[in-house]
Amino acid sequence: MGKKAIWSIIILMSTALIGIIIIQLYWIRSSVEREEEAFNSKVYLILGKVQEKLQSKSEGPMEAFNFFKQSNKADANSPGTNDLERLFSDYPDYRKQKVLFEIKSLERSINPSILLEGINPKELDDLIGEAMKEQKIDAKYDYGVFSTEINDFIIVNGVFSAAIGETENMSTVPSTKNKSLYAAPYEIQLFASEFNIPGFLKISFPNKISWLWANVLPSLISSIIFTGLILFCFSYTIYVILRQKQVSEMKTDFINNMTHEFKTPIATISLAADSIINPNILNNPEKVMRFSKIIKEENKRMLSQVEKVLQMAVLDKKDFSLNIHDLDLHSLINTAVNHGNLQVQAKNGIISVELNAQDAKIQGDETHISNIIHNLLDNAIKYTPENPNIVISTVNKNNGIEMTVSDNGIGMNKEARKQIFDKFYRVHTGNLHDVKGFGLGLSYVKAIVTAHKGSIDVQSELGEGSKFIIFIPSKIL
Repeated sequence: MGKKAIWSIIILMSTALIGIIIIQLYWIRSSVEREEEAFNSKVYLILGKVQEKLQSKSEGPMEAFNFFKQSNKADANSPGTNDLERLFSDYPDYRKQKVLFEIKSLERSINPSILLEGINPKELDDLIGEAMKEQKIDAKYDYGVFSTEINDFIIVNGVFSAAIGETENMSTVPSTKNKSLYAAPYEIQLFASEFNIPGFLKISFPNKISWLWANVLPSLISSIIFTGLILFCFSYTIYVILRQKQVSEMKTDFINNMTHEFKTPIATISLAADSIINPNILNNPEKVMRFSKIIKEENKRMLSQVEKVLQMAVLDKKDFSLNIHDLDLHSLINTAVNHGNLQVQAKNGIISVELNAQDAKIQGDETHISNIIHNLLDNAIKYTPENPNIVISTVNKNNGIEMTVSDNGIGMNKEARKQIFDKFYRVHTGNLHDVKGFGLGLSYVKAIVTAHKGSIDVQSELGEGSKFIIFIPSKIL
């Protein structure tokens, strides 16, 4: 799949996912708004029911008050209360004051504001509680009976907090408790008439928002889980696509390298074989021997390359066993250094050995451990174009040996460090193509180190060389 096709799929799927997330958020917000509307309706139903029951217990006093007010309503034939002084203007002062005082006393005696104090707090608390249960609202709430005459609450949460007149044996509540109810959004008139409104019943819900969200929480959690699953699957799919594309490119590179690696020895063997069968060469035993040796060396080289590929196939299947016995790691290092010195000296470089481990004994497979050291040295030499300065050091650490192979080569960037141990991966060397190999060496090294219960790490910066740090335990449990 081409890069454009992959990016087109990523963009389309990302757009679809963003659209799904936006729709989910819209649905959640709409659910909360609908829940709030239903909640508000239920609260006003509760207030209406409580109002109806309170007023049904005060029908007598209310009727008396309305009758008094109606009989004194201002119209063309009957003077209103505001015209009382004009109505009795012809009376002597002492008589007029007496009549006005008696009328005012009668009005106060049936003042509907007094009906507010007649409310039984315990009964009001029960009425509200029952109505809440009927509407299935279990949110925490505060309520109060507000008097317009004294501009304060006379009952708060089932307790008297103020009085319109003198009332004995009333429990008091600090006035600060009333403050949250002043801004209560839910209220209904109590004992109201066409002439005045003595008070209100108010209810507030301190935890309203959290209660509303708790009601939509199951659908919210479900939405988050399923959206998260979609995001995970999408991300994993993109990762697999990109990874497969990368592996495909590395395999293509591997096939090209393998073809090149095999082409050279095959061409050499073919040329040597043609030379041997030449009559002029057949009569010269020395030349026949030389060409025969070339054929043998090139054949050995091909077998070595094939063996590497077969080794990785075995390692991938985990179908191999280690021939474990006691080894001297320093001895293996010295042997590998002796073999590598010729290549390093050809580049005017040196290999330094700093064997600081006091105890160099380990348990492992001699062949595989030797291959690890040879591969690391081979990489250090290949990726250091000129004057290589390679250092191999050891130190005892955590019941094992830590071996470090460092060089002053081309180094690696962060992306290369992440993939350096992947099969078929090879560090790019820019426009230079003189570094040969299949990209199997470090993958093999990591597999063998892991099989020996050890660990491997790399430290490198582009242009500043690389350092491979391997830990091998002294004993494999």
